[in-house]
Amino acid sequence: MFFFLGGFLLIIGIVLFFAQKDQKKKAFSLKVAETFTISDLHRTSQEIAQEIGPGNWREYVKVRGKVKCDEPLTSPLAEKNCVYYSMSVSREYEETVTNTDEDGNTTRETERNSETLSSDDQSIPFTLRDSTGAIAIDPSDADIETVSVLDEFRPQAAPGGMLSFGRFSLTLGEEQLSGNRRTLGYRYSEDILPLDRDLFVLAMASDGEGSLRLQKPTEHDRKFLLSLKSEDELIANAESSAKTSFTWMLVCLIGGVALILLGLVTS
Repeated sequence: MFFFLGGFLLIIGIVLFFAQKDQKKKAFSLKVAETFTISDLHRTSQEIAQEIGPGNWREYVKVRGKVKCDEPLTSPLAEKNCVYYSMSVSREYEETVTNTDEDGNTTRETERNSETLSSDDQSIPFTLRDSTGAIAIDPSDADIETVSVLDEFRPQAAPGGMLSFGRFSLTLGEEQLSGNRRTLGYRYSEDILPLDRDLFVLAMASDGEGSLRLQKPTEHDRKFLLSLKSEDELIANAESSAKTSFTWMLVCLIGGVALILLGLVTS
């Protein structure tokens, strides 16, 4: 038992190590990026293109503006216009399970669980616009902060084995319609990055593809972030999360080693 608990705490400690490292990376990225207006980006790109030729400028930057798109996505569940969505449909059910303890005694309990039936996310390039101009953004591989537009549980069966919500539809398989699991209902969840919201962008400005755009940085230690929060909020949250993760990492690692040593002594 001591070895099991100790090993479990060590695994949690390792996970927290990487979590606090990622938050430190985020805070560092926010601090080292240069602040630009969109007109500043275009002017700098043009000046460098005149000096050494187009397609050679790369700069890690932070910019604020509004999300604009002439042909946006429509989210499949809530049917909202957006430039990114993430959706999931899950079945919530009850099932009776039999547990056996160390003495061979068995008990039967009813447990509530869920399984994901469908999930999807999609993004499209869009435009960021401030009072000075506009610039294209390719959001591929970005950390995107979204807005929840749907989290609804419908306690109902699926008529004819078909689920339907908004533009979404799904034919259920036999494993979802039969068996020992009693369906309680279906949960529909969706998050989006909507149009016309103020957006903070941490990205690489590049004219390497023939036109100036914001995109994923080429350096692995630089974050690519699209957020609805302010820069100050993001830095404060990242630093706080890093400190909390570091503290619990130490607790888990020290506790894990102590339990393993205790197991060795008592074995």
